[in-house]
Amino acid sequence: MKIREVRTHVLGTPWRNITIVELRTDEGITGLGEVRMLNHTDALHGYLAEAVPRYVRGSDPFDVESLVHRMTRHDYARPGEIAMSALATIEIACWDIQGKALGLPVYKLLGGAVRDRIKAYANGWYQVERTPEDFHAAARAVVARGYRALKLDPFGAGMFELDPDETARSLTLVEAVRDAVGPDVEILVEMHGRFSAATAIRIAGLLAPYRPAWLEEPVPPENLKALAKVAAHTDIPIATGERMHTRFDYRELFELQAADIIQTDITHSGGLLEAKKLAGAAETHYLLMAPHNVGGAISTAANVHLAATTVNFCIQEYFNDFADPFVNDCVPGLGEVVDGYFALPDKPGLGVELNHEALAEHPRGSVDFNLFAAGWERRQAQSS
Repeated sequence: MKIREVRTHVLGTPWRNITIVELRTDEGITGLGEVRMLNHTDALHGYLAEAVPRYVRGSDPFDVESLVHRMTRHDYARPGEIAMSALATIEIACWDIQGKALGLPVYKLLGGAVRDRIKAYANGWYQVERTPEDFHAAARAVVARGYRALKLDPFGAGMFELDPDETARSLTLVEAVRDAVGPDVEILVEMHGRFSAATAIRIAGLLAPYRPAWLEEPVPPENLKALAKVAAHTDIPIATGERMHTRFDYRELFELQAADIIQTDITHSGGLLEAKKLAGAAETHYLLMAPHNVGGAISTAANVHLAATTVNFCIQEYFNDFADPFVNDCVPGLGEVVDGYFALPDKPGLGVELNHEALAEHPRGSVDFNLFAAGWERRQAQSS
């Protein structure tokens, strides 16, 4: 079996353009991959235009290890976000093809299931005014849908520092969410790499009464010793990893014991096999995996298969119940979150298929999404 054709599509939303890659083999089997590139969609497509004829077309979709090696080593460049994201779309589509060819769900090809359902948490739910009343009501709606965990970034456009007024305002939002969901629902606090180590430590102390399940990316990702400093000054678990793009990037993180939960994004770090290797390394350091996921149904399905077969999996991020639910109409087949969990997939491959007609109704938009601009949480970044 050989890959004969590679097609790319872009699913547009007001704040994210999702690139979908469709592989077709000479035996007529189609596989799907996907990635959301934050403001870098053209760069991704430019890379694919060169990489597909060089590395992908004509290759065997079962030879994933060879594909990864060639696409990460033969260019003689250190692969970063663009290259590893492009690789991930192709690699995940290859697993989809393998599963369809063999009549098995992908997780069966990755070692088999170690759990019978996949715990999920909600994101994208707080597209409201930054007031305690609005956050309280929005959080109640999440719990009403059965979720037992939800994530928020309450810090507005904060960068490095957070002045006293914004600190107080942010704390009232977390307090409102805790009041809305009660003592037993997990609150995950996202910091988006906003702060200096000193600011992050100060805010961590102020957040402690609300019992966050983790603090995510409290400092920018480039300086892991700064992250270790934060971890050493709080009892709240530290989560990070969405902006680390190869398993080699994690070596120093593990050595410093700078985090407790690893949040690799499989669509930005080479796909499923690389994530399995990283999970094994993380397990040797007693770290949990909670993959970052800001994509549509394809990336979510891939993450669910990964979670099914990963011993140290913790919880899975999911946007599409609260942000652009139409993305699932474009790629039907993903199961719903019920009582806070995805069911174990049972269809061959990833279990999703592309609806070209629905996709055509949501073309690519001109998006400039800036997490450091006021009002970013409304996720209405589409340019006029």
